[in-house]
Amino acid sequence: MVLPYIPLLFFLPGSLGGRTPLCALFAEISNHHQSRLRLVKYSQVASLIGSSSILFCGVLSKNMEDFASFQAFTVVIAILSCGCMLYTGFHCDSRFDNKLIEDQGSNNLSISFRLMKSQIWQILTNRDFQRFVLMNFCQVFMLAFFNNFTLIFTEHLIPPNVLPTMAKSIMYGAGFICPQLLVLSCQSLLRNVGYYRIILITFYVEAGMGVIMLALGPQQYNILVLFLTVNMIIIQAAFSLFGLPLADIIDSDLHNYERSCPLSSMVFGTNALFTKPAQSLAPMMVLTILNQFGYEQLKEAVKESNKSDLENLHKAMFYLVCLVPLIVAVLQIFFFKPFSIRESHTVDSKYLDS
Repeated sequence: MVLPYIPLLFFLPGSLGGRTPLCALFAEISNHHQSRLRLVKYSQVASLIGSSSILFCGVLSKNMEDFASFQAFTVVIAILSCGCMLYTGFHCDSRFDNKLIEDQGSNNLSISFRLMKSQIWQILTNRDFQRFVLMNFCQVFMLAFFNNFTLIFTEHLIPPNVLPTMAKSIMYGAGFICPQLLVLSCQSLLRNVGYYRIILITFYVEAGMGVIMLALGPQQYNILVLFLTVNMIIIQAAFSLFGLPLADIIDSDLHNYERSCPLSSMVFGTNALFTKPAQSLAPMMVLTILNQFGYEQLKEAVKESNKSDLENLHKAMFYLVCLVPLIVAVLQIFFFKPFSIRESHTVDSKYLDS
């Protein structure tokens, strides 16, 4: 049942236009946990293949020196993506397709608008949805934090003799590849324990690592490298599982309000509306803090920078590296721990197909 949807996974570079149908797949392809776990597995394999395409692009274009080859490669990728999307659109079907056609034929514009307002209000007042959105906002914030500043923190806090260029490349490569491998290796754990406990454990691990790194201090360079790498991996890996709780929220909404079809796109779109600003908020906040310690001035005049000013900046960076994951993880535990849909990996708790 999952197979017709696999090509769509290769179309998903992370854009809203790609992630909306993916979210709908989690909810509408089946309400069985095992089918959704298969979809998670296929999406991670597709992400691995997508990550490797960057390597092939670099080889074919000679690290962007041959711009014509780079353009040709991107055109081929665009054609393949379009083909995957079209294939999925023509061959996929949902258990709600017939009901959706009937509903569309029976609603006029005014009734549809009132119904839409009512549905949005029902989604916004859902306690589990509120908890998930707050937790997801923090996760998007952390992703933006590490994606934008890991390179800067590494160059400033870790001496070149401790972390050579090759080791840096491996570290950054691990941040792209290891999350997918981690999710793929945890499939049996997801089946037996469930995503709720695994996601919650990652928050405790992040908070614990932040406390330990803060206690050890900035001079433990090798541990700091490990700390940054592990944080990048588990944050991205946990984020890859967020389609599962969102799909369960959609199932719960479908069951509670006895809808004829799920509000998959509406739930995901509302979630994105509140969480996307975190992508911009993280860089703005961090840069504002760093600029208080002269980051902008020191960046423009590295050779002429005062040693004490540089030490203060490095100290501020170290505290940001430790405290931001620690504080955000504590907030995520506070937000997500009351989440009530915890046993969706068990057969009895799911709303079985009739």
